[in-house]
Amino acid sequence: MTQRFAFRLDPRYKVLGLPFGITAATTGVELDDELRVRFGPWRLRTPVANLAGVEVSGGYALLKTAGPPHLSFSDRGISFATNGDRGACVSFHEPVHSIEPTGRLRHPGATLTVADVDGFTAAVREVLR
Repeated sequence: MTQRFAFRLDPRYKVLGLPFGITAATTGVELDDELRVRFGPWRLRTPVANLAGVEVSGGYALLKTAGPPHLSFSDRGISFATNGDRGACVSFHEPVHSIEPTGRLRHPGATLTVADVDGFTAAVREVLR
């Protein structure tokens, strides 16, 4: 059964995401035998067997997270952020590609600012059992 999670769009992030095609209609997360993330024109997809863990995080800086996906230069993680308050950081056994078309750049983790952070983290932890 596919579980769907919407992103929580803070009004400031909503305005800054519009030029990149990031809206409520073009974002979302699906979890079944795969984790699928849609964030405007960007996608991330990996089998649940590749999920290593999930943590709740928050307090993201607006300038470092608003707009398109953001790459962390320190660890190559990717952030799909639509608010600065709270999100879920998913780690992967094998890094995944997402933001560039060649697939050379791979991410060991992804931050997702879904509306139901607790529900999402519980769903990920359930598939990790």
